[in-house]
Amino acid sequence: MISLEVLLFFAITCGLVFCLKSAKIGALVAFLFAGILSGPYMLNLFELTGTWQTLGDLGILFLWFTIGLEINFSRLWSLRNTIFGFGAAQVLMVAVMLFPFLFEFTTWNVLGSIMVALLLAMSSTSADLQILGDRNQLNSNVGRQIFSVLLFQDLLSIPLLAMLPVLSGKSFSLGATLIDVLVLSLLLIFGVVIVGRCVLNPVLRAVAKLKSKELLLLVIMLNIILWAVLLEWAGLPSGLGGFLSGMLMSETIYRHQIEAEISPYTMLFLAIFFIVLGMGLNLDLLFAKWYLVLGGLVGLMTLKFFAIFIVSRVRRNPVPESSFIALLLTQGGEFGLLMLQMMRNHNIDAIPSSSQEILIAIIVLSIMTTPLLMAVYDKLRKAGKIAQVSAKNLKSVKSGVQPSVVICGFGRVGQIIARMLQEQNIPYVAIGLNVNSIMEGRENGFNAIYGDATNMTILRESGVNPRTTRAVVLALDNTESARKTILSVRAIAPRAKIFARARNLPDARVLTRAGVQKTFPETIESSFFLGYGLLEFLGVSDNKIEKMLSDLRANNYENLDANMTNGEK
Repeated sequence: MISLEVLLFFAITCGLVFCLKSAKIGALVAFLFAGILSGPYMLNLFELTGTWQTLGDLGILFLWFTIGLEINFSRLWSLRNTIFGFGAAQVLMVAVMLFPFLFEFTTWNVLGSIMVALLLAMSSTSADLQILGDRNQLNSNVGRQIFSVLLFQDLLSIPLLAMLPVLSGKSFSLGATLIDVLVLSLLLIFGVVIVGRCVLNPVLRAVAKLKSKELLLLVIMLNIILWAVLLEWAGLPSGLGGFLSGMLMSETIYRHQIEAEISPYTMLFLAIFFIVLGMGLNLDLLFAKWYLVLGGLVGLMTLKFFAIFIVSRVRRNPVPESSFIALLLTQGGEFGLLMLQMMRNHNIDAIPSSSQEILIAIIVLSIMTTPLLMAVYDKLRKAGKIAQVSAKNLKSVKSGVQPSVVICGFGRVGQIIARMLQEQNIPYVAIGLNVNSIMEGRENGFNAIYGDATNMTILRESGVNPRTTRAVVLALDNTESARKTILSVRAIAPRAKIFARARNLPDARVLTRAGVQKTFPETIESSFFLGYGLLEFLGVSDNKIEKMLSDLRANNYENLDANMTNGEK
């Protein structure tokens, strides 16, 4: 029987998510507050049992998996100068400025101070990308630089995770030295490439041929758990296993479909992680040390702002862009929360538990403060106190190509259209579920990805957006799938022109009613071409044939007799 506590918990969570989302604050913060309210220091709805802890650990794995899925080597290579230039300089500058304060005003040792300085140098990937997306600046110069910084921070998480055994006093390899951490990180990265291409790709190809979403989901989860267990056996954090499993799958052509399939479950387990994090916070300690939390919040965001502003100006960014970049990256991030929670779960005392509680509170408040700071920034900009940041679009940082045309379906029709676009140097991307066609197409130079075009996440990841997508071609042989794709495209890019193939005239009319600008029923059009050749042979002039076909095509073939339409079925 469902208890009243469960009902109250869900009511509280829904209310918090609604309020914070209305204030443009991430839903994950709402889940953390739901945990605080449900925990032992507030309403005491649930006890923090081993079951909750296990679910929270799964949430950690799924977040690491999501971060790893964003890192693939083609993306790193295309943005290498910005990632390893601006990204590395930003982290180093913030850490160098933070370290003296942490070491001088705390009782932490050198290693603990360095670790916390690096953790606080990280920013919130989810919060920053959401803000950029809402402002349509993901593909601007500023958006690309911020994305590169966040990508470097994600990449840096590998050596930081590998350092956890050092902080706990355990050793691995040749004594847990800095060289060991670097060597281990490089071995793990290159191991990911080898295993991903030689082992995982064939497995996923076999799964994709079966077209079973349930089996694909199980393989994803098995991959996450398997790597977590293997690395835990090796004396490394299980979170690193989740991260590596994400990197493994980012190196496959199935990455977009994997992200779409796992996304709802990732959010579920992440929500549980933040609820567990909130339930475990010692509110009595935080209220007693409120001045440390407030001082740490102001100090962290102020120091990060000036550090990032300096680095951005050294890179010769204009003052308005440097200010925007610095302001958006001032908060702490999910990585810091994860690391602190893992240190607490594994009883790593390099940082006292009371200090961990304070650091968690500072990071959470900094994430909540960022939307408020951006609102103030916008008001000052509208008042003319701050110069406008350039919003000029660049090529997509996600795929390396910003397609003008998206082809949904990569069978014979989709391949012909792709070839025509390629001949005219028109940027495109093709999406299909026939893994053999996708693999052969990629080998022949086509820009094709594996994915379900009816899924909005796949369409967004492939490049469909309201600003740059000019046309979408539906080369699907299933009318219902085509209709669902039309709805998804319309939800993302309502102004994009949609062109569709259809098997016959009734299917063409269904797609036209769904919102397609131009439909081409194959049976009708093939009859036209056949008739054209026949009439031309019989001596009818080209002008008369063209006029007749034009009349037949008028108003989407409405001049064709209804009996003929029924006959072609």
